[in-house]
Amino acid sequence: MNITEQLSVTAKEHPQKNAYVFQDSTTSYMELEGMVSKFASSLHDLGYRKGDHIALAVGNSPYYVIAMYGALRIGAIVIPINPMYMPSELGYILKNGDVKGIITMDILMEKFEGIADQLLNVEHYIVCDTGSSKSFAESSLALKMKSFTELTKAGSMNVDLPEMDDEDTAIILYTSGTTGKPKGAMLSHKNIYSNAKDTADYLSINGDDCVVAALPMFHVFCLTVSLNAPLMNGGTVLIMPKFSPQEIFRVTSDQKATIFAGVPTMYNYLLQSAEGHTDDFAGIRLCISGGSSMPVALLKNFEEKFNVRISEGYGLSEASPVTCFNPLDRPRKPGSIGQNILNVENKVMNEFGEEAAVGEVGELAVRGPNVMKGYYKLDEETDMALRGGWLYTGDMARMDNEGYFYIVDRKKDMILVGGYNVYPREVEEVLYGHPGVEEAAVIGAPHPETGESVVCFVVPKDPALKEVVLHEFCEAHLAKYKVPSRIEFMEELPKNTTGKVLRKSLRDKVNQ
Repeated sequence: MNITEQLSVTAKEHPQKNAYVFQDSTTSYMELEGMVSKFASSLHDLGYRKGDHIALAVGNSPYYVIAMYGALRIGAIVIPINPMYMPSELGYILKNGDVKGIITMDILMEKFEGIADQLLNVEHYIVCDTGSSKSFAESSLALKMKSFTELTKAGSMNVDLPEMDDEDTAIILYTSGTTGKPKGAMLSHKNIYSNAKDTADYLSINGDDCVVAALPMFHVFCLTVSLNAPLMNGGTVLIMPKFSPQEIFRVTSDQKATIFAGVPTMYNYLLQSAEGHTDDFAGIRLCISGGSSMPVALLKNFEEKFNVRISEGYGLSEASPVTCFNPLDRPRKPGSIGQNILNVENKVMNEFGEEAAVGEVGELAVRGPNVMKGYYKLDEETDMALRGGWLYTGDMARMDNEGYFYIVDRKKDMILVGGYNVYPREVEEVLYGHPGVEEAAVIGAPHPETGESVVCFVVPKDPALKEVVLHEFCEAHLAKYKVPSRIEFMEELPKNTTGKVLRKSLRDKVNQ
């Protein structure tokens, strides 16, 4: 069984039930199933077959749901991409991912026009209409462009589907690595299906639930928890184009939402905007938090204000993503990521690859049907991450005597900005691309709204180099959340005897 087959089953069992609500318009499971089948048929007619790679650079919308399920139905491999990425970031993933077709929005076509000469293997740009008045008749890519809406209308309900194995790759999620280049985590149909089912079962997500999908759908947290899990059991997805506290309150009240999933930053904004809106969350039975650790004070204040329970969990792209959640039928421990979800095992490993004692800090490792096949075209990195049947997460953790896990620190130097991963090397490579930069080091600093912010330390070649110049340079090459909030100039970076930059010294400098 895979998620597209499950959608067909649910549509037969509950044809008139609402699958999703978008901008106050409802779509039934039968209608969704029809659009998915027709889009799959049109992709097949365009020449797409099992194993072809299709990129999906689309914001939260029905387009995303139909496109992903439709592509998976014909056995294509979907590569979700953050639509906020700059052209250089898009270009790397599209080339490295051997993408044959791109599904995107009309307002993003200028980005692809700028890098089209790097994407000669891309055969089609399937464009989703957002109401933009821009004409593409004169576009350099006009001959390769197809209308998403027209393809969905023209498709047939009948398409010859290929035989698919549970181990066939379904999705490649690009996640940044310490090398600065994103790595494509290959997730199989079994990975995606099992984690959606096990998460839904663990959190009792059922056909009576209306789940708010305000997290970005290109992110695996939303993909599994807010989209696939509710669709697995006949629930309704409330698709939010973007996060807005006022719109969240309106939709949760109007649509009688029962579950909200978000990152701590979202909860902070909702709490700050709570005046006059506490009753809007009256129907919410469960809030789910992930992406980064939630401050205990925020968790308690939110729960008291809205009279709702927050269950913190943990996951990573390589695990589809969920491995832990605080259980609903037992005490929730603030500060903990919870316990093993169904069919998934977590362990804390010491430096010898043995299970650490209770309370001892070590690297968190995961085993289960949700663990990726490996990294696309990166055998060495795959062997480093997957050892002895376990996925080593790179996060340092401990476990208490009741089986609750706690993230102590990140083994890698990842920075979490509003739930988005930013790796220092990625930003550093951009800075090194500026002719006025001799050396650069990037760290994360505490931030009251986003959890962390990106701080850069630069040794300039020219003392006249200005912060505003480097800031503008970063804006031109990085997604907004990766752009440094602060750049400091130094005569030299602190280093150890081997020449390695002492990031701890830089963090101490920021926290003084």
